[in-house]
Amino acid sequence: MRSKLLLGAMALLVSASSAGAQALKIGLAAEPTSMDPHFHYFLPNNAVTSHVFDMLVDADSTATLRPRLALSWRAIDDKTWEFKLRPGVKFSDGSNFTANDVIYSICRVPTIENSPGSFAGNTRPIAGMKASDPLTLRIATDQPYPLLPNGLYTIAILSATANGAGDAIEFDRAGCRGVGTFPKSEDFNSGKAMIGTGPFKLVQYARGERIVLERNEGYWGEKPIWQAVTFLPLSKGASRVAALLTGDADLIEQPPLQDLERIKKSPALKLISGPPSRPIYLHFDHSGEPSPGVSGIGGKNPLKDRRVREAISKAIDREAIVARVMEGFAAPAAEMLPPALFGANKDANPDKYDPATAKRLLAEAGYANGFSLVLGTPNDRYTNDAQVAQAVAQMLSRVGIATSVEALPGSRFFAKRNKGEFSFWLAGWLSDTGEMSSALKPVLVTPNKDKGTGTVNSGGYSNPKLDTLFEQAIATIDDTARAALLAAASREATTDYGVIPLHFEMTLWALRKDLTYRAPLDQRTIATFVGRAAP
Repeated sequence: MRSKLLLGAMALLVSASSAGAQALKIGLAAEPTSMDPHFHYFLPNNAVTSHVFDMLVDADSTATLRPRLALSWRAIDDKTWEFKLRPGVKFSDGSNFTANDVIYSICRVPTIENSPGSFAGNTRPIAGMKASDPLTLRIATDQPYPLLPNGLYTIAILSATANGAGDAIEFDRAGCRGVGTFPKSEDFNSGKAMIGTGPFKLVQYARGERIVLERNEGYWGEKPIWQAVTFLPLSKGASRVAALLTGDADLIEQPPLQDLERIKKSPALKLISGPPSRPIYLHFDHSGEPSPGVSGIGGKNPLKDRRVREAISKAIDREAIVARVMEGFAAPAAEMLPPALFGANKDANPDKYDPATAKRLLAEAGYANGFSLVLGTPNDRYTNDAQVAQAVAQMLSRVGIATSVEALPGSRFFAKRNKGEFSFWLAGWLSDTGEMSSALKPVLVTPNKDKGTGTVNSGGYSNPKLDTLFEQAIATIDDTARAALLAAASREATTDYGVIPLHFEMTLWALRKDLTYRAPLDQRTIATFVGRAAP
């Protein structure tokens, strides 16, 4: 299979060179960790694999759900959803798409081993699935679950037939039957299992070098204008800008802020900005004692004390970070979701910079002489992530918390974070459904493997009041009532300083002037969103 992929890549490169304008080259700021669309709930993975695999539902620029492989969906009762599927859809191997493929795909999600970020939380509420006919799927839940369509927005649909499954898969609480064996993650990386219904097909996956796609001529939707798309992993900002300037890339993600003027002055290039959406936040070790990275206070963990967490928040000048480190391409954050989106508190305000109160709170908590702390951060995942961490460290040091920064490449940082090797770290989380629940559930709700909550809450934050409000919200069908419950849960997390939101990133892309880009709320870089500018 690998030799076929390489031969296909060579043929595509020849075809693309002759097609000229039909080829698109994109410089990525972060490389996907796998081609397996169920392996890692990680934006770079989700963005690239969505070119090959479809989901049941999609979302528009305001995070409103819209049809994709499902034409419509409705709640038949509080615990049963019905999805009407799109007819005439074929996988890239020519087989027909049916409800059987959806059941198969959902059955696979919780079986993924060693996932650094599981999708299982989005499928866990499902108690049963049944195909009424090949294009009608009914999904049952144990409890009312209004967010089922939102969760399915993230689940890529595989071909049951291509992976050797039966044609009558069943699922209930006793388990899945008729699925046979599931493909391994390496089967996707090799290309063997990359059979989807999306607008492109995989030609080559060379880790650290390139990902090459070709247009799926049998795609059910509007055909992409690009015959070939090449994704180039370029984690260093200078390398991305150089690739754009030399023509080795047509569009790049996250151009470094220090290079924006250079790009603006080029007659051949332009910038596109998306809305502020991803919160960059600080997380804590809420349970360990002693805690790694804390020193100078005899093994205590001061981060368990709410007063210390509040002091850290008030010691940070968010406006200065936005203006100086982010050069204005961000907005100060009070919560884990921008105020205009579902379940956010419209009147929430970030803490004001108040170092005097920060010092008083530290003294009240018994740390008048301060302590030492290590702040972990990726240095290649978010816009100026390491620089933001350095600014935070300097501000904390001024109030008596001597803070140093451990900046690592994203792959190493997330591995250490997931193992609980940080006391204090910087991270980001994107609510791809545009609802507060998708930020609270993984980041702030008490970790519970059976419920799929707290999947990135490696600090072990636990707040029973927040958990209760969240559980009530996700079982409330009425949108108005659910929004109020989510806002109350978020307010509880904010006042308890479970995490400290810093700012919302404003996503940037740099591209050739003769191209356009439709910037999505979820920050993904999608080839079909790239068009040609009007002459």
